[in-house]
Amino acid sequence: MDGLRPRPVVLLHGWTMRGAIFNDLIARLPAELDCHAPDLPGHGELAAAEPSLSAAARTLSALLEERDLTDVVLVGWSMGAAVAWRYVEDFGADRIAGLMSVDMSPKLACGPDWPHGLIGQSAEDLETTTRRMIADWPGMAEAIATTMFGHREGAPGYSRGDALAQILSNDPAKMIAMWKALALMDQRQVIKTLPCPLLASAGALSRVYPASSAAWLAETAPRGEMHSFSASGHSPHLEEPDAFAARLVDFATSLQPPVA
Repeated sequence: MDGLRPRPVVLLHGWTMRGAIFNDLIARLPAELDCHAPDLPGHGELAAAEPSLSAAARTLSALLEERDLTDVVLVGWSMGAAVAWRYVEDFGADRIAGLMSVDMSPKLACGPDWPHGLIGQSAEDLETTTRRMIADWPGMAEAIATTMFGHREGAPGYSRGDALAQILSNDPAKMIAMWKALALMDQRQVIKTLPCPLLASAGALSRVYPASSAAWLAETAPRGEMHSFSASGHSPHLEEPDAFAARLVDFATSLQPPVA
């Protein structure tokens, strides 16, 4: 890139997953994008760390500072988007050029004035789900693996069985702790004042969040836009990897280029 340095892209994984979930996507991206996919607290290499949104935001801040990453494109899948928003809330967006959220809502609990959370899940339903997790984590893991995709069998290179094995590799107590943090969060105000461009993406076949979640994000963020992946559920980077890579590249190149 003449006169320019590679654009840093930091990919933040979803709940129960780990950074390696993006390996196939990274292999599809051009060398002009400098990709980083850290594990977040409670997951992968940071399995021993106590998970919370604030701890995950600190992990992201430390990574950006240690690697001296600026003009970053943040890509947050599900929980990863919540971490990205919390990072902006806690640390600002001076290092961030743009943010791409992937099938996520800023508030999980639905209510009379908020239909954009987890499909069919009120605050009372979320409490019931939490109790089910505590009582039967393996059964909950089956449900999580099933709803990750638009189709029960999973994605072309990442099956439902692969997802289930990854979910079950985690410490249930750590996963439940992070789930509780997600269930309580409300980051709508962050979106209203988000200082960087936001590409709110979603899977048209998602069984986790309604399309209205991404639409609300795009309409509410000062510089928001929406993209729907027509053949995907909750995991478009796995279900439509080529289309996802192309859209991410388009978004990254639309941002102010980083100067060498």
